[in-house]
Amino acid sequence: MQRDVFQKIIDWNLSTKRKPLILMGARQVGKTWLMDKFASEFYPDSHVKVDLQRDDLLRARIDESNIDPKTMIDLIQAATGKQIVPGKTLLLIDEIQESHKALNALKYFNQEMPELAIIVAGSLLGLAVGKSDNARERKEHKAQGSFPVGKVSFLDVHPMSFSEFLRAVDNPFRLKALENGDWKLVETLQEDFKTLLRKYLFVGGMPEAVADFVETSDYTAVRTTQDEILAAYDADFVKHAPPELLPKIRLLWKNIPAQLAKENKKFIYTALKSGARAREYEKALNWLDDAGMVNQVFRASPPRLPLSSYHDFSAFKLYMHDVGLLGAMSGTSSSMLLDGNTLFTNFKGALAEQFVLQELAANGIEPSYWTSDSGNAEVEFVIQGEKEVFPIEAKAGINTKAKSLRVYRELFNPPYAIRTSLQPYHDGENVKDIPLYAFGIHVSRLLSPAR
Repeated sequence: MQRDVFQKIIDWNLSTKRKPLILMGARQVGKTWLMDKFASEFYPDSHVKVDLQRDDLLRARIDESNIDPKTMIDLIQAATGKQIVPGKTLLLIDEIQESHKALNALKYFNQEMPELAIIVAGSLLGLAVGKSDNARERKEHKAQGSFPVGKVSFLDVHPMSFSEFLRAVDNPFRLKALENGDWKLVETLQEDFKTLLRKYLFVGGMPEAVADFVETSDYTAVRTTQDEILAAYDADFVKHAPPELLPKIRLLWKNIPAQLAKENKKFIYTALKSGARAREYEKALNWLDDAGMVNQVFRASPPRLPLSSYHDFSAFKLYMHDVGLLGAMSGTSSSMLLDGNTLFTNFKGALAEQFVLQELAANGIEPSYWTSDSGNAEVEFVIQGEKEVFPIEAKAGINTKAKSLRVYRELFNPPYAIRTSLQPYHDGENVKDIPLYAFGIHVSRLLSPAR
């Protein structure tokens, strides 16, 4: 498979100011695969890899030692029988969250051994780096966590985007038409793209599920893999979550599909159980966020630059990290693939909104959303450009009438609005219509001043 984030690892390796690289992301999004692929291509004969979950003895020795780089390198060399030479060797540490001393030692490698290339990853690594319980601080320092600025580099790994899915399952010419913005050809092929999008909405972007689909084209096998991933997540809850938070984490997690199925998708705590309050579930929600399993999208009121300064942290929508897992939790059947546009509009457009959110995340864009003070108008997402805030209406079908988008434009006069649907591409004077299947490929270009 080809992952877009792989180029960022190459860029990191070429940097003259390279720091230890931490791959962040939910379990099974492909972090270990990326490390192994990079090592095999760029350090085929000069990489050393350890797994701190499997190597109990090495982990124990690290935890018993001082956290200086030289001691840690000596221990790894003794455990692997391989020499580590700064400037020549790539060191890979998987499941590093199993040793807080190993994780903390990364701070000092940048100072004492900057020539050594280090990449680390781990399950639920976000829980290990430490974050504030304050919502505003969490949003502003989400990646940095407890590490001092400038000591390490972070790279977010998300489920496979739609374009990555196309590279895996389709011929390259259709994707090339999207990438080139050849809209006449794209419109000619639109039924093919709709079919491929239906497949993606079912399969999602978890690499193992995509691999199953590539190998078998069997939706039952894909759903089995998705159910196994969800079961592994639940096992993580039991193993890693504080016992007092476990029931609340499970309740929040399992309630996401129902929350997104509402017409108003703002997260409502009383929908969890009668009388539930935000303060009771805040730590459980933070746990899921740190684990990379959910995406909180906060209301921006008003939607001005910088968006983070105008967040209403009491109002948010909660999405999962993968549309395929959302469908699995919701019981979406593969038969919906054969039923026209039903899959697009399922759960009041929840799958389409989840899809747009994922495509934004894959492009490194953290959106907000907007509702009028009266509550009679809502724009699903607003995103920050260099000089403007742009509204995004995430339509699921072919009806593109958008009252809320019109209200937004009248109030805030953006340079243009973005609307996704199943309609063909249209560059209007005030609204740019982007087909859902082309949205992720073109969203970054839409934010360019040289539009």
